[in-house]
Amino acid sequence: MTCELILGGARSGKSGEAERRAAASGLAVTVIATAEALDDEMAARIRRHRADRPAAWRTVEAPLALAATLRREAAPARCLVVDCLTLWLANLLAGAETLPPGADAEALPRFRDERAALLAALPALPGRVILVANEVGLGLVPETPLGRLFRDEAGRLNQAVAACCTQVVFVAAGLPLVLKQG
Repeated sequence: MTCELILGGARSGKSGEAERRAAASGLAVTVIATAEALDDEMAARIRRHRADRPAAWRTVEAPLALAATLRREAAPARCLVVDCLTLWLANLLAGAETLPPGADAEALPRFRDERAALLAALPALPGRVILVANEVGLGLVPETPLGRLFRDEAGRLNQAVAACCTQVVFVAAGLPLVLKQG
């Protein structure tokens, strides 16, 4: 199994880099999309992403049950592109605004279970997996407790996933910088 993590900021080119790597793999490609079209703007973004991909690529939606979807879709002759872990995390943190001050996301059973399932599944998946995630910790400290919780959990998730991956790439201004190889 080959597992890669592509990190970057908004509009950095990380999805494009993941798609280039998937196309170059020579494998059948399945995109696992974590976004939900909850408003018109997000629906337009989803349509744009789909239109940019080759017609032969399959798309599977997995806004919450990512590990189960990965286990079901992974195969030796297949490349899976997960776009993106950050939206998946946001989906899992629904309800976090009700946590007591200072609590972490581990208090949310669905978050705790899905995150653990993902980290357990990644090393055992056949084929190639390319995960896309935002690096959100490079900017300002969020003003709200929920914003800070999201930023912290995104950083923790990126670190844990990077530890499972054989390659980690950071994309800025459309340029990939290899952080981990091998």
